Amino acid sequence: MMSDKATQNGYRPRLLAEYQERIRPSLMDELKLKNVMEVPRLLKVVLNMGVGEGSRDEKILQAAEEDLALISGQKPRRTRAKISVAAFKLRAGMPVGCMVTLRGPYMYEFLERLINVAIPRIRDFRGLPPRAFDGKGNYNFGIREHTIFTEIDHRQVQQTFGMNITLVTNAKSDDHCRTLLRRFGLPLREN
Repeated sequence: MMSDKATQNGYRPRLLAEYQERIRPSLMDELKLKNVMEVPRLLKVVLNMGVGEGSRDEKILQAAEEDLALISGQKPRRTRAKISVAAFKLRAGMPVGCMVTLRGPYMYEFLERLINVAIPRIRDFRGLPPRAFDGKGNYNFGIREHTIFTEIDHRQVQQTFGMNITLVTNAKSDDHCRTLLRRFGLPLREN
């Protein structure tokens, strides 16, 4: 299934192994699915950092890119404004942020670090919002401070950035996606 170097060396992320061996069979029974290909699975994780000041100050945008590269393990791609907004002194094509798309073993490694290390470091955390599903089986949530990740050195951070995280699945409904994410251990708040 995966021809990545990480899996060629015999290494499999713990969360991927748990999904294949324990979560997938139990989801098949719980959701009453007949084919193993119908079982919801994670397709990709998208990390997006919006840096509005990046259009005016290149150093801020570079700092955000470096921090996102440390968090994700991949080089981020710059995002640019699609339209001009005079009130924000923004022209179409100006850089406004950066993003990374994680797939394969990298997304499982990131998700495991997010669930077990980063989310418990959020101050006054009471669970992720239960209504952040988009109706197509995907889940979006935001983080106010990117410094919750252990890869970031607090002594060198000059500015904290917010981050949007999108978990894209092949689930047919939000309920299937919610069940999958709870099995992974994502702390979703009850209504």
